[in-house]
Amino acid sequence: MTAFRSGFACFVGRPNAGKSTLTNALVGQKVAITSSRPQTTRHAIRGLVHRQDAQLVLIDTPGLHRPRTLLGERLNDLVRTTWAEVDTIGLCLPSNEKIGPGDKYLIKELAALRSKPVLGVATKTDLVSSDRLAKHLLDIQNAGAEAGLAWRDIIPVSAQSGDQVELLATLLIDTLPEGPQLYPDGHVTDEPEATLIAELIREAALEGVREELPHSIAVVVDEMVPRPDRPADKPLIDVRANIYVERDSQKGIIIGAKGARLREIGTNSRAAIERILGTPVFLDLHVKVAKEWQRDPKQLRKLGF
Repeated sequence: MTAFRSGFACFVGRPNAGKSTLTNALVGQKVAITSSRPQTTRHAIRGLVHRQDAQLVLIDTPGLHRPRTLLGERLNDLVRTTWAEVDTIGLCLPSNEKIGPGDKYLIKELAALRSKPVLGVATKTDLVSSDRLAKHLLDIQNAGAEAGLAWRDIIPVSAQSGDQVELLATLLIDTLPEGPQLYPDGHVTDEPEATLIAELIREAALEGVREELPHSIAVVVDEMVPRPDRPADKPLIDVRANIYVERDSQKGIIIGAKGARLREIGTNSRAAIERILGTPVFLDLHVKVAKEWQRDPKQLRKLGF
């Protein structure tokens, strides 16, 4: 009989390398928010992959970047702490982009870990031709050799089409130690519901906003309670959340003309929240200004960073 394997793997990479989309594809449903905006991920999100002979705990980390704020420094610290604690690492390198200085810096850092298996994951393969992909895979091989990193495997995947996603799961599981099941069957994440809900609201708020705004948005769920006067067969949960921005002008952008943008954020996030909670939701959103919160240690603590 095959021994049961269990353990932790994390995806690392530059911002927008496809880490969150890949995490969701492996788990089989959405546990990490995705957006075309860099630095969408701000928490180490855990997604669970269940197999008959294994349990893989995936940790999706923020993109490693050159920090310009205290928040940026803390996100980078979170990435490094995570990869020190996991059993194996997948470095995501988008196939539609050349391997640049940021990627090479990451490869060099991972090479210094020595004993940890590292997989080179060529993401977004659906966006390139087979010739371009072949060159990208060779570039990954060469970049590892230059830095003294012996890749455990190099695998091309597309989270969008699902191509080779199952094979990636198998390759990651093969690196895990023998061990017991860590989470109950059926669980897809260990994130608290309030955190997931705040992230879904932030994802909706990120869509279509101006270039300078994404980093300034934070969301905190203040209250999540069942409506007391509802019959048992028609429950309703009241969710009250605050969207924080750094300046009054940004508050106006989020609210929109006559509140239209804020209503749109509520409509777009409510359906996803109802899927998580399995019950209808009344979503009460407010926009508040926390001046320069990305640079203020006190505000960062208040906002959960």
